[in-house]
Amino acid sequence: MDMQGAADHADGILDAVLKEISPEIQWAHGPTSTGSCDVSRMRVVMTVVSAERRGSFLGVVDRFWRKSGYRIKAVNKDVDVPAIYAQTKDGFGVSLSIGGEGQAFFEVDSPCVKESGVAESTTPPNGPTYEGVYPLPRPNVRSDFWSAGAP
Repeated sequence: MDMQGAADHADGILDAVLKEISPEIQWAHGPTSTGSCDVSRMRVVMTVVSAERRGSFLGVVDRFWRKSGYRIKAVNKDVDVPAIYAQTKDGFGVSLSIGGEGQAFFEVDSPCVKESGVAESTTPPNGPTYEGVYPLPRPNVRSDFWSAGAP
């Protein structure tokens, strides 16, 4: 597998977990980064995930990853910035972390693969693209479910 293949596989991993979350959340692409032999893809959740719903949100992802055969490597149970770190059977690292204002970040990191160029993801976000905007704005989409209890 080369770096482009790893990036495409990472997109598939991200697509799968985001489809599992119900009700649907809005997300945008975060940066793609490359190392000497690895690549990472990020998706940034633009839906506000309230403090009251963070446990449920992480629980949905944790159950899906376990059901998919991923090995849970660590869980950060911090109330404000919780996170889950896992690994796929083929060595890709996957994580979900919650940052400021309830913004969630999904990231997939590849193992070392053959060096190649890496194109941007072809998966369209389910909201604004924020093309050329860096850093992305804080979460700004309200959900009757995921944002419940948030100011």
